[in-house]
Amino acid sequence: MAIHEKTLIEPERILQHDKLVVDGVDVSGHWNTMITPRTVVDYDDDFEATIQKYTGGENVHRCWQCGSCTNSCTMYAQNTDFNPRYWIYVTRLGLKDEIIRDKEIIWQCVSCNKCTNICPKDVRPEGVMKALAHWLEEEGITDKTPSTIFDEEFTEQIYARGRIEDGDVMKNFFKKTGQPLMQPWLVEMIKRMVRYMPVAHLMRMGTNTVFKPRTKSWGRTGEVLQEYVREQKEAAHG
Repeated sequence: MAIHEKTLIEPERILQHDKLVVDGVDVSGHWNTMITPRTVVDYDDDFEATIQKYTGGENVHRCWQCGSCTNSCTMYAQNTDFNPRYWIYVTRLGLKDEIIRDKEIIWQCVSCNKCTNICPKDVRPEGVMKALAHWLEEEGITDKTPSTIFDEEFTEQIYARGRIEDGDVMKNFFKKTGQPLMQPWLVEMIKRMVRYMPVAHLMRMGTNTVFKPRTKSWGRTGEVLQEYVREQKEAAHG
C-alpha cells in the first residue's frame, strides 16, 4: 500500500501546478499535485526479522496498514511526524535509513497503548516503537535512554548481590545520566523520612548503603544468571 502523507515524501519529489492539463483534460485543483516515482534499492531483506527478535516487535509482520495506530496515537495528535503506521511500513520494507532519519522522534512514544488497544491485527505498535528504539540504541545510532540506563543499573546490582539498594540505584542512575544527586524532590523526601520513619529503620537503611548486603547463599547465582541472559540474547539477535 502506498504512503500518501505529504509530510513523509521528500519535498523534491512533490510536483505542484497552478494549472495542469493532462492529455487535454484540465486536472487543476485537487488533482494538481503529482509525486515523482521512487525506485527503492537501499533495503535490508532481513530488517523485519531483526526487529521481530526484539521484545514487542514479534507481530510487526501482521500489519495491513489500516492506520488505526496512527489515528489513535497520542503523540501524532501533537506532532504529525510521529507516525507508527509509517515506521511499521518501512520496517517491513527493510528501509533502515528511513528509521534512522526519524531517530530523534521514535523514542517519544509515551506508551499510552491506545495504538495497541485499537489494532485489529494484534501488531502491538507500541511494542514495535520500543523495539525500534532498542535497535537504534544497540546499533549505537542513538544514545542510551534514561530508562535503559536505569534498567542496566538495576540488573547489575541483582547480578552482584541478588538484591537492590534503592539509594544506590538512584545515586548511580543520577551519576550515569549526569544529573545532580541532591535534587529538590529527593531532599524533601529524605527530610520526611527522617521526620517520620522509626530510627531503627533509618539506621538499617544507612548500614545497608555502606555495607551493601547480599542475598543469603547468593554464591555464583549472579554469574549463572548473567550467562543465561547473554545466551538468550545471542540466540535472539545472533
